[in-house]
Amino acid sequence: MTARSLQASPKGIQLAKQALIANRWKQTDLIGVVCISRQPISKFFTGKAVKSEIFVGLCEKLRLDWQEIADLPKDAVPVPSDQNQKNSIDIDALVQEVREKIKPIIQERCGTMRVLDMTQPIGLNDIYTNVNILEKITGRRRKDIPELLQECNSENIERFGLSKITEERVPGLEAVEKYTKLMILGKPGAGKTTFLKYLAIQCNQREFQADRVPIFVTLKEFAEATNKPGLLEYITQQFAGCGVVETRVIASLQNVIKHSRTLILLDGLDEVREEDNKRVLREIRDFSDQYRDNHFVMTCRIAAREYTFEKFTEVEVADFDAEQITTFANNWFKNKAVKPETFIKRLEDNNRIKQLAASPLLLTLLCLAFEESGDFPANRSELYKEGLDALLKKWDAKRGIQRDQVYKKLSIQRKEDLLSKIALTTFKQGDYFFKQKTAEQYITDYIRNLPDANADPEALQLDSEVVLLSIEYQHGLLVERAKAIYSFSHLTFHEYFTAREVVFGIQPLEERLQNLVSHITEKRWREVFFLGVGMSPNADRLLQLMKHQVDEILAADEKLQQFLMWVNEKSFSVEVPYKLSGVRAFYFAFALDRKIYEMLLDTRLSHCLSRDLTNDFGDVLNSNSDRDRASVLALDQSLLFELRLARNHALGGSGASKYALEPELKRALKQLQETLKDQQPNLIKDTKGYKSWWKNEGQAWTEQLKDLMIKYRNIGHDWQFNEQRKEILDQYYDANLLLVECLNSDCYISREVRQEIKDTLLLPITEIEKRKV
Repeated sequence: MTARSLQASPKGIQLAKQALIANRWKQTDLIGVVCISRQPISKFFTGKAVKSEIFVGLCEKLRLDWQEIADLPKDAVPVPSDQNQKNSIDIDALVQEVREKIKPIIQERCGTMRVLDMTQPIGLNDIYTNVNILEKITGRRRKDIPELLQECNSENIERFGLSKITEERVPGLEAVEKYTKLMILGKPGAGKTTFLKYLAIQCNQREFQADRVPIFVTLKEFAEATNKPGLLEYITQQFAGCGVVETRVIASLQNVIKHSRTLILLDGLDEVREEDNKRVLREIRDFSDQYRDNHFVMTCRIAAREYTFEKFTEVEVADFDAEQITTFANNWFKNKAVKPETFIKRLEDNNRIKQLAASPLLLTLLCLAFEESGDFPANRSELYKEGLDALLKKWDAKRGIQRDQVYKKLSIQRKEDLLSKIALTTFKQGDYFFKQKTAEQYITDYIRNLPDANADPEALQLDSEVVLLSIEYQHGLLVERAKAIYSFSHLTFHEYFTAREVVFGIQPLEERLQNLVSHITEKRWREVFFLGVGMSPNADRLLQLMKHQVDEILAADEKLQQFLMWVNEKSFSVEVPYKLSGVRAFYFAFALDRKIYEMLLDTRLSHCLSRDLTNDFGDVLNSNSDRDRASVLALDQSLLFELRLARNHALGGSGASKYALEPELKRALKQLQETLKDQQPNLIKDTKGYKSWWKNEGQAWTEQLKDLMIKYRNIGHDWQFNEQRKEILDQYYDANLLLVECLNSDCYISREVRQEIKDTLLLPITEIEKRKV
């Protein structure tokens, strides 16, 4: 006959109590291990009989040999071994029974998602995008800053951003299959919980690990459960209400777990409160040791705490790539008024916003914003602020999570101020990556001035380390890119906080703005200017300083000022229904050999100044007149433009306008053309002779034409700019383009200042001074 119950001997009770003390446990800590109530445990420690499976389970928990603890008569029949128990149970049938019983609760808990400002939950399968895993933790790589810069292409870092730093990726499901105990780390909003919910649903629907029962545990809820149950007891309680009699639930659960047929999903270790942390860690370690052959997947934010689970393999959730972003967008906008193609196209048009889409949380935010109006907000700084609010406040607050604070007075506002100071300092130095010690020193310099700050240098150093880690794991705004090397999570946020410090910093406003405009010719500062203008309550002064700085680029060069004088004169020599600044931009571009198609495709300066101007000029240049090949080869684009403009207006009956050819010029051009026809071989019949003639005579003919055009049309000058002047003119052109784009952005600026800037664009200093008088 098999023993149905066992009791501890006096010596066994003593050994059991010693094991409790050694593990720093109380008897109540054993609740949930193999039973859900205190009574069997109390009986165990008082030498009373308890069920054999409970007795053996408690001994295993205490790491004791149950036969040494039990008070066994000599003729007692041994408790059946685990193998015998397994053989006596149809475990496959039990797994299917349990799966069917818990299916509704798994669907209820894991089948939907609702984040941020969603008005209603969305089905997980309707939106889910496959997750990729990095098997090497990004922040643990041993790389130096030059290697990281090379990795993300430092020459074009403003175009590629920091999210391009990648390691080899593997599909998430593949990683779960590969490792039986898996710790998934990730930044806030990286999709960890969504992935765990997806695993639960796929397992329950027999699409993934069909021979297992999924058990989904939110660790924060477990930690805060009434009466502090053990993990097994808490899991058992989750079965309540599934339609199974309680005793059957316990037996089924224990057997399924003991037979190693569960997929245990433990979500959000970082969300456990500090006071519950040790108990929860102990429960997880003991549970995963005792039932080691089950599959475990646990999630936690990167840098949350120094957890050590020796038998768990740690991996990291990878940022979304372009394919995942497209898949998510297609799912999100399916059957909606806004088409996914429109959203994806707008992302492609704006690299800074696209960088944010690498984060599933921020991609959700972008989809919500785009769905409202069919476009992103015109003021990008408002969109970025909404994203930062999600990371700094909403993401945790909407889930009722309170994080520990090093400084109670380090509020969200203080954190933004701190990040702004770090951003401006590092951005000025071109430090997209910075060492941990450098970041900690920036933090020390800031927090030492806060009320009640510890003045002790060592204490401040320790606090700065904790503050850095908390910013990383609580908000994910600073991230460890390699061991002890940090950066902002997105270049977009680095630029945003830089602009924020310029606009709202504590230094005098004029000083802050002057420092910013000193970088107006540096391309990597362009986005900072856009953001600074957008977030300024009134952008008058910033735009005025930008205009002054632009004018100063050419102010000291007499020849370049002469060139601007010519550009201004030419703008008065034509009659077109466009703004003079737009016409100046047109002639400026032609004189610098900027092709008209560049202006059209790249939305260059003249297009910004007058939306229809370049389209009109493009039509003129594409007209069917002046098809003579020699003319096309000989004339530069500005000469060709003048001739075609004159021909167009003549055909249109505007012979008296400024575009009409003067009689003297008309006679000279006709004579030149007759000479050309007499001299040049036929291009079709004698191609070789034509090329030889053009090589010897073409330049002289061109110079004659240019002389005529300079005399009569004031166009065709050979400015002979050296490389240095060409570079300065390029800087001037690009700086004007930046200024105009800022002016046309969604910023607040007075009508007077806006008009003043537009009227004086591309003017020489003398003309600007005249207007001031």
